[in-house]
Amino acid sequence: MGDAKTVERLLPWERVRNVLRGEGPVDRVPIVLGVSNATGIKMPVYQGIRRLVLGAAEEEPYPPERYLYQWPELGTALPEEAVLQRLGTDVRSVTDLEPAWLLKRNRERPAHSPYLNSWVSGATEVTPGDWVPTISPLRDATTVAEIENYAWPDMDDPTRVAHVAEAARKLREQGTFAVMGVPWLLFPLERAFAMQGMDTFLSNLITYPEMSTALLRKNTELCKQLMGHFLRECGDNIDLIKIGDDLGTQTSLLMSPRMYRNMLKPFHKDLIQFIKSHTKAKVFFHTDGDVFPLLEDLIEIGVDVLNPIQTSAGRMSDLAELTRRCANRLTLCGAIDTQDVLPNGNPERVRQEVHRVIGEMKKGAGGKTPRYMLGAVHTVMREVPPENVLAMVDAARGLSLDSV
Repeated sequence: MGDAKTVERLLPWERVRNVLRGEGPVDRVPIVLGVSNATGIKMPVYQGIRRLVLGAAEEEPYPPERYLYQWPELGTALPEEAVLQRLGTDVRSVTDLEPAWLLKRNRERPAHSPYLNSWVSGATEVTPGDWVPTISPLRDATTVAEIENYAWPDMDDPTRVAHVAEAARKLREQGTFAVMGVPWLLFPLERAFAMQGMDTFLSNLITYPEMSTALLRKNTELCKQLMGHFLRECGDNIDLIKIGDDLGTQTSLLMSPRMYRNMLKPFHKDLIQFIKSHTKAKVFFHTDGDVFPLLEDLIEIGVDVLNPIQTSAGRMSDLAELTRRCANRLTLCGAIDTQDVLPNGNPERVRQEVHRVIGEMKKGAGGKTPRYMLGAVHTVMREVPPENVLAMVDAARGLSLDSV
């Protein structure tokens, strides 16, 4: 993209398209908020935003349809259109769902009892409204045979995607927003964490590499199976498809670069190649932590958008260098800190952080418009004041790129 100039107001999909392509005018940075779990807003914060925007919050208990994926235990709100409009979100999303029989079973189960998904992993409620993943059905598995003999979920259940085609078509026909496909947790590593527990699986990568590889392979096969159904239903009506695996920590990677390249990268590459053979949508890859050492790997395997740019984690804090390193090869999304600035700052500090982040991105782009979409670093958690969320988006919406 060339030097930022004052340009006419763009439609949201035009704004996103131009940033993704790295060409054409951009009037402001696109905003990605409230459209997936990785970019979502926890229900208590959302109700606070709703009160500020619409004048009232809803009364508890909220029905499953008010949550992303109709999944109350996840705790992430499914924002109403009026709220999304106020947030200036340039993207709308299409999700899959768990099978209809499972949604019904979970609605009807005793209140506060453990939640199980179709993989039979799940969560328990530790305090009212706080659910923690504690149920890992393959926690004790150490052999390939145990992986092969497990009762894996039916990815061909048509109720998982029965709604997808109409939802994607309606969004495309509106002609206003970019559309993101966000099938739930179609990620090899995080699914392995769910099936065995994170600490157990990371240990097993070393202790039981054959079993671990078999589990990653099976997860990838099932992910591709459902992804194929999802993408066929979406057709040409999506611009982005979200996948990812959390690969980093606050200071380093979850595993060595060598282990990633030997054991996990081939599955990521396989999944991304499958996606790109079925859609023209850009691959939006979510991975927390300091993943700076893997930037070249992620670009190599076909990642188009990297999220959430955890600025509190290691070298991810150097936004100018990150932008220079990615150059025209990768769009960055996120970068507004959720560990300190959003939960602990006031609206003025949030506005200053938005200006700083965009300024650093522009510096790294040599003064040109950066390939950057603004969002919070991962989900906006319940500790964040709703006023700070509005301050974040208002700062971005009111900031012309040539003024940074």
